[in-house]
Amino acid sequence: MSAAFLVFSAFLASAVEMVEALTIVLASGVARGWRSSLIGVGAATVVLAAAVAALGPALTVVPISVLRLVVGALLLVFGLQWLRKAILRASGFKALHDEDAIFTQELAEAGGAAREERAGVDWYGFTLSFKGVLLEGLEVAFIVLTFGSTQGSILLAAIGAGAAVLLIAIVGVAVRAPLARVPENTMKFAVGIMLTTFGIFWAAEGAGANWPGSDASLLAVLAFVIASSALLVGLLRRQKHATVAAAGAET
Repeated sequence: MSAAFLVFSAFLASAVEMVEALTIVLASGVARGWRSSLIGVGAATVVLAAAVAALGPALTVVPISVLRLVVGALLLVFGLQWLRKAILRASGFKALHDEDAIFTQELAEAGGAAREERAGVDWYGFTLSFKGVLLEGLEVAFIVLTFGSTQGSILLAAIGAGAAVLLIAIVGVAVRAPLARVPENTMKFAVGIMLTTFGIFWAAEGAGANWPGSDASLLAVLAFVIASSALLVGLLRRQKHATVAAAGAET
């Protein structure tokens, strides 16, 4: 995998997670106050940085074949979950991800919660931001560690993820609103395809398979995953339309 592709993959996957984290932090800040919310963001960032710093060097001592087999299997688990949701959304079987609706719900829940201060910090606002950033950030850390360790450059993956976090943070501060116009569902589809592609490729390599053309075979695997996903979307859309038509005929 080229350095540019590694950075882009980490950037895109991390951007998706950070858009969701931003929505939670904005709701917390507006409803509970920015001081407690930003302290929660800072605490979660420290925990995530410590996790990456601790696990990164440890992964370098694992044999590359074992690492790629394990990482490939994990990426397939994550990637197929993302891809399944994206296919269902694209075909109409699952509602599209709506950041505005999520923001409204989080804002209402945060505004209605009882206020409890500890050491001058609103505990609900702190916890809401901390959990939101930590949970979404764990997936970012997973992507950085898996992509970086299998290619021998956690730094490059971290640069891609860091750029995504910085960009989303800057835009969030500028607009002070959920990034509902970001094509998040399309991005999730792309990330699901990438994770599944790398999962297939690395798991097979870790199991001892030799891909013809080495890394160039990634393009063939990518084309297969894209074609399969597009076929499933088309079939499910037809099924959805047929179901709706049948329901309309009955009424």
